[in-house]
Amino acid sequence: MSDPTSARFTVLPEVLAGETADVYFLRTREILIREGIDPIVTMEFFPSRAGVLCGIREVLEFLKTALGEVELTIEAMDEGAWIEPKQVALRLTGRYLAFGIYETALLGILAQSTGWATAARACVEAASPIPVYSFGARHVHPRVAPILDYAAIVGGCVSGSTLAGAHLAGRQPAGTMPHALILIMGDTVAAAEAFDRIMPPEVPRTVLVDTFHDEAEESIRVAAALGSHLQSVRLDTPSERGGVTVELVREVRARLDLAFGHEHGTRPVGIFVSGGLTPERLRQFRDSGIAIAGFGVGSAISSAPPIDFTADIKAIGSHPVAKRGRIPGLTPNPALHPVVW
Repeated sequence: MSDPTSARFTVLPEVLAGETADVYFLRTREILIREGIDPIVTMEFFPSRAGVLCGIREVLEFLKTALGEVELTIEAMDEGAWIEPKQVALRLTGRYLAFGIYETALLGILAQSTGWATAARACVEAASPIPVYSFGARHVHPRVAPILDYAAIVGGCVSGSTLAGAHLAGRQPAGTMPHALILIMGDTVAAAEAFDRIMPPEVPRTVLVDTFHDEAEESIRVAAALGSHLQSVRLDTPSERGGVTVELVREVRARLDLAFGHEHGTRPVGIFVSGGLTPERLRQFRDSGIAIAGFGVGSAISSAPPIDFTADIKAIGSHPVAKRGRIPGLTPNPALHPVVW
């Protein structure tokens, strides 16, 4: 595994070349170059609605890669801070031609990441104090899956399911086992025993128990086979079988406690819940009072809409400017702080 403390965001060559920019920025650059115009401008970036600010770190790494030694003054809010509508998250001052074609990319980074982080925060708050993990990588394009997991962690998730995403946040990835392993092995206990034999000790022994038989029955079989090595069972019952319900979790919890009590150490076997979880369902599970070890949340985070960001030039040199409907000049925000690299 790569070192999670050294992970960096990937800057794609086509983004650096401006090929993912709205084409009118490329045309603007061509016109300004031919006219010999390149003023110092101040541009402010702000959201349309409130949320958990995310993407600042990626924006800064992107600008450092794209601009190198080009002089640019940057002010930014902190990654993970709560941001209000129209509050300035980022302010750039420098020659327009140095960064103008990157407006599309910077807005997209902030919009998508902030949307995901905000959705993750809603799930984390609904589940609190039970931990939440990001399991949504399968719902997005692989180019952005690491960003999804990173944003979810910024929003409060303990970790994500991908190596790249978890490592961006300085975490180890989280995961149990897929149905594929159990189907290929032909038996849940056989798969659990192989997992226990082969995976390193630091990987949690959490076993999926809804593949072949009744969840409570499979949980008891796995707990008997793995003994004190087993940390949790995971319920991921498909919608065709009614999904994971509070009643199902209550039954599995009761049957495990009746069969084993605290024989597995200082605590009973944990129950990990995943599959179609929303903030509303998370609150239902939390409020049931059943001991749950954690939740795996996918589409409630990955399908969250972006929080739209806008970029405005607010000064040209020392002269305040603004489009109609906006106030010319810099927008006060004491949460902004200078960025130095």
